[in-house]
Amino acid sequence: RRKFAEKANVVGPWIERQMDAVAAIGMGMQGSLEDQLGKLQQYEQAVIQYRPHMDELEKCHQEIQEAMIFENSYTQYTMETLRVGWEQLLTSIHRNINEVENQILTRDSKGITQDQLNEFRMSFNHFDKNRTGRLGPEEFKSCLVSLGYNIRNDRQGESDFRRIMSIVDPNNTGYVHFDAFLDFMTRESTDSDTAEQIIDSFRILAGDKPFITAEELRRELPPDQAEYCIQRMTPYKGMGAIPGALDYMS
Repeated sequence: RRKFAEKANVVGPWIERQMDAVAAIGMGMQGSLEDQLGKLQQYEQAVIQYRPHMDELEKCHQEIQEAMIFENSYTQYTMETLRVGWEQLLTSIHRNINEVENQILTRDSKGITQDQLNEFRMSFNHFDKNRTGRLGPEEFKSCLVSLGYNIRNDRQGESDFRRIMSIVDPNNTGYVHFDAFLDFMTRESTDSDTAEQIIDSFRILAGDKPFITAEELRRELPPDQAEYCIQRMTPYKGMGAIPGALDYMS
């Protein structure tokens, strides 16, 4: 019993320290993604090399079982809790490696910068109060608003948010994980570039005015596209507005 306890009292805290370290890396605030990946791979190797200590404990545990000894006052750790901790550590390392590799692919394929990525991660972490690596719907909504996303407090806003949730949580789990959040935000960043191009096009059609009229839209666009825009544009209420002026910026 004492031999098992001595080993368990070393292995148990070691597993807990590794879990805390991996969780800290998983928060994404320790250097670049490549740095995080390198550290995680180092932890993975350290765990593999530490495996003989678990094997020794299994052997001691087997001897205790054969001696019909089922309680051990020398340690708070049981073989079962150590096994569970070990498996959770391995799972956490592999999950985090997979997530970081996916984030590298997303960053490189979508062309977002490390600064943008850090901003997304900081916002996500701020609203992930319980450090679970996921956000509930209200936390996710607050996170979007903090990043400048406009979600109105009306029926249209609720409808828009439900549409967003269906994108980031297609299986209706009730949670948004960082990978899904990052994918959505990078897509939105790309789409915002496209939106700027569209606004520039309308500005040209409007002759550099901050508004456009239905007549100008019908003159410059195919009939179906013109009517689509007219139905969706809100009235322009800014400086120099004329009757029927439409806001192509909103």
